[in-house]
Amino acid sequence: MLRITSIAISAAAALAFALLPAGAQDKSYTIGLSNGWVGSEWRTQMIEEAEAAAAAWAERGIEVEVVAQSANVDVPGQIAHVRNFISQGVDAIIINPNSPTAFDPVFKQAREAGILVISTDAEVSSKDALYVGIDQKAWGARAAEWLVEALGGKGQVVAINGVAGHPANEMRADGYREVFAKHPGIEVVNEVNANWDQAQGQQAMQNLLATYPDIDGVIVQDGMAAGAWTSIRDAGKTGDIAATGEIRKDFIDIWTAENLNSGASVNPPGVMASALNVAVLMLEGRELKEPADDGVYGNALYLDIPFIDSSNVKEVAGEMGDKPGHHSHSSQLSIEDAEALFK
Repeated sequence: MLRITSIAISAAAALAFALLPAGAQDKSYTIGLSNGWVGSEWRTQMIEEAEAAAAAWAERGIEVEVVAQSANVDVPGQIAHVRNFISQGVDAIIINPNSPTAFDPVFKQAREAGILVISTDAEVSSKDALYVGIDQKAWGARAAEWLVEALGGKGQVVAINGVAGHPANEMRADGYREVFAKHPGIEVVNEVNANWDQAQGQQAMQNLLATYPDIDGVIVQDGMAAGAWTSIRDAGKTGDIAATGEIRKDFIDIWTAENLNSGASVNPPGVMASALNVAVLMLEGRELKEPADDGVYGNALYLDIPFIDSSNVKEVAGEMGDKPGHHSHSSQLSIEDAEALFK
């Protein structure tokens, strides 16, 4: 079961929820899901888990219809997603946003139309929205703490980051930089971007090893770690390098089989399903037990961040069973978990 580490809703966001339409007590809701990037199986799994969470509400006598807009779009294109949902008159919008700040005006329009807005996976600055997901900065910090410990507090490190400018990527980078800054024995010799793509992650790691053959550690985000580890293994350096890892089954199988020196912060694809369950309860008129103001923008409800390392990787591998290789280790707030947050 997930544990909530903090619960945060600003007063302004609470006001937005109070403006939900009178029909919010009906037992049928339509929720728009906006995914502005489809470059990984993680995002596909995120949508699938949200759709399954919506279907589970039928057992409670509540029909939840989801309308997903999932495409590679720039920020204006994703704003168009939101405007389409407003025009359709959905009850709530759940968005994995491509920008932390660009949606403020359109989220205000949604709130004025009586639509609940929740972001997930990346925080947004709008006081007309709630964030439900992990603390991405803490995600990056936890991975960095593992790497520092694995290296005994000293060594040369390279970083392979995701999409430059994406809010989750930037917060993760802030997290690991803050940790490394506390350890003078850790030298970050280069940071590159590989866009959360396995092939690009593999090529980036190959290039880094050619330039820095004596590195001791790698901090690489999921979506690229399996590729990075492929280059490490091809170079015959698995016994020389500690590197963060992946939550995909195909990598976890290699991790356990070869006893890699790896650790992985978990950002579960189930975050959107968690957000959906919170949204339905809010549409039902329920109130959170505690007002809160966490997160950089004061509107976040943070989920716990699981961590995989040598102490539990075999257990995680067993739990994933015969899932396909691209399947990511996941968890979410069940309906019962979410209900425990409400009065």
